[in-house]
Amino acid sequence: MNKTSIIALALFCFNLGIAQEIKNPKDTEIYEPVPPTVQPYGQNGVPSDAVVLFDGSNLEEWINSKDKSTPSWILNKDDKSMTIQRGQDQKNATIQTKKSFGSVQLHIEWKSPTKINGKGQQRGNSGVFLQGRYEIQILDNNNNDTYVNGQVASVYKQSVPLVKASVPMGEWNSYDIIYHAPEFKGKEIVKPASVTVLHNGVLVQDHFIIKGPTRYIGLPSYTPHGKGSIKLQDHGNPVSYRNIWVREIK
Repeated sequence: MNKTSIIALALFCFNLGIAQEIKNPKDTEIYEPVPPTVQPYGQNGVPSDAVVLFDGSNLEEWINSKDKSTPSWILNKDDKSMTIQRGQDQKNATIQTKKSFGSVQLHIEWKSPTKINGKGQQRGNSGVFLQGRYEIQILDNNNNDTYVNGQVASVYKQSVPLVKASVPMGEWNSYDIIYHAPEFKGKEIVKPASVTVLHNGVLVQDHFIIKGPTRYIGLPSYTPHGKGSIKLQDHGNPVSYRNIWVREIK
């Protein structure tokens, strides 16, 4: 039995209330395996092991969710952002990553339109979908109330955010999301998905256990699935995004 196993056994015994006397401090020290080194502020301030999904230069990592075509969104070179826009055919312009992901750390920045148009769910509405199924709501809630499990930073229709941490309309918000994918055994859910969200650096979702894929009507329930795309929703409002990167959690 190696030292890691011995320490794990000792901690297991401790959790069971079984006393085990250890007199040498070296008996609780682990030296291998050594965690890999990551530069936290690599190129353009992005962690060195992150996958850059959008840096303002192009939309090559994204496709239209409906027909897998090139996105119709507008590239804004001045602030290195992209803004939701439907093409000439006016089809839904929701986009998704070409790559599929499971558990991730996701950083994304977004801002609502500066022109007020609509109210409630019709104002600055979009959303970030993890594995294409589980939505973190994006909405302009500045002087704009709505149902609280559908407000900004909610797990849509499932979890009310702890606080509202929005910046003024038209300024850049950030989400930092820690997401753990669900686990299935055959057709059974053995471990549901969970999510932690920081909105502008403020904790708003604290390891919430997701109840199933987002539904507008009805109650969520799980069906088995594997990795999935990250989606950005077109809800008919010109929301903008920038500086999107992801780190896979192994």
